[in-house]
Amino acid sequence: MTTSTSPVPARTDKNAPRQPWRDWLALGLLMFPVLLVAVDNTALTFALPAIARALEPSGVQLLWIVDAYPLVLAGLLVSMGSLGDRIGRRRLLVVGSIGFAAVSAATAFAPTPQWLIAGRAALGFFGAMLMPSTLSLIRNIFPEPNRRRLAVAIWAAGFCGGAALGPIVGGWLVEHYWWGAVFLAAVPLMVPLLVLGPALIPESKDPAPGKVDIPSILLSMLVMVPVVYGIKAVATEGPEAAGLGAIAFGLAMGVMFVQRQLRLEHPLLDMSLFRNRVFSMAISANILALFSFNGFILFLAQHLQLLEGMSPSAAGVAMVPALAATVVAGLVVVPLVRKVRPGYVVAAGLAFSAAGYSMVTFGDHDGGPSLLLAALLVLALGVGTAETISNDLILGAAPPAKSGAAAAISETGYEVGSLLGTAVLGSILTASYQQNLRLPAGLEGILPGPTLHNAGETLAGAVEAANLLPASLGGMVLDAAAAAFDSGVHVTAAIGLVLMAAAAVLAAVVLRKVPKAA
Repeated sequence: MTTSTSPVPARTDKNAPRQPWRDWLALGLLMFPVLLVAVDNTALTFALPAIARALEPSGVQLLWIVDAYPLVLAGLLVSMGSLGDRIGRRRLLVVGSIGFAAVSAATAFAPTPQWLIAGRAALGFFGAMLMPSTLSLIRNIFPEPNRRRLAVAIWAAGFCGGAALGPIVGGWLVEHYWWGAVFLAAVPLMVPLLVLGPALIPESKDPAPGKVDIPSILLSMLVMVPVVYGIKAVATEGPEAAGLGAIAFGLAMGVMFVQRQLRLEHPLLDMSLFRNRVFSMAISANILALFSFNGFILFLAQHLQLLEGMSPSAAGVAMVPALAATVVAGLVVVPLVRKVRPGYVVAAGLAFSAAGYSMVTFGDHDGGPSLLLAALLVLALGVGTAETISNDLILGAAPPAKSGAAAAISETGYEVGSLLGTAVLGSILTASYQQNLRLPAGLEGILPGPTLHNAGETLAGAVEAANLLPASLGGMVLDAAAAAFDSGVHVTAAIGLVLMAAAAVLAAVVLRKVPKAA
């Protein structure tokens, strides 16, 4: 495996001992913010039906409730990673943890969809301080490649474990309290880190940092926000001027951002990192894997609850074996890369994910949830395999002094993939549902106007409308909604299949020369 030979910068906390047990204990504390972010993401997915019933958001607002957090987070990850290199990664982690917990508590009591969207955006701001800080601290706590690889695998396992825990905790909280309790769960998760972190986690930063470039931060946001808005607009409203114009504007800002980074002596994002083919391919693998994984989770959570009639906690428990499989896969592949080239391991993981999507694309969905859950299991095994090794390749290819920036880019890959998975696949799923929905005639005189409108916007709205109708007519509404939703699932699964298969081939070709781990 390729690793940098640059000297590891000295830890700035002179009192921090280097005993191995303290390093592993520090890693344990770093898992709390990782769990926080992972639990928050999947728990929210399972709270969406309850949120839809309580706040009655439109289809677009429901997608923004999901996307506001990763949108802001993805736009700021590189900025925050670079800031951590400058002011100290542990310091940034503590600030982000306090802010995330406080905003989570406030968001739990959101009375309107707009409030909830704003709260999710604020969570994205503080969340951007958490994830790159944890991964870059791991790079500096564990400079030796084999220990670092295991630490990265544990980090990834914590992320996946949190994703598995989120549906159970979130579903239980929604059933026994209300959807806002999902956000309140963030508060106790931060206590161990805030109490013990300053003493046990060694501070680290770039020994020769440059100035923070505010225009670059603004440009990075001007890239992400318009592009994602445009994608969502085109997917739901067609290729109209507003959506296409937003995409074009974002891409133009992207060109300006890259040109500025190339001119600066101390750029916000070191573009030279992308000249390393291993680094660039590993980032691409992150993006595509998370794109497909989060898109799958989005429609599966709705299918289990709204079409199969599962409670939120039951749906969460049904998905736990697959989500836990990502943990197992991530740990198993650590010793595997000593016998098999890492590039082939990454490619195999992506091929597994493609196989999972092929089961959905060509399978029959009328036989209950077993097919979709089996497909998720195959997909999750692939994601766990590919993500663990690709993250280690990213960190190993970057100089230690730039670990914050490298970790931020890695996390940006995570969040961009997650964001595009929900924005693109979610928008396509919503658009397909709306275009293929054929409700029974005569509902205008039975249902209130807003209820009928919501039924045409989202699957949750159709289920809510069906509950207000006589059994026979309500059954017809549910059948129509299920057929429309299923048509969108087939389309999104086919897109995931193509993307993952292409990514597997590309990874095998580009990463084939990366040597086995020592």
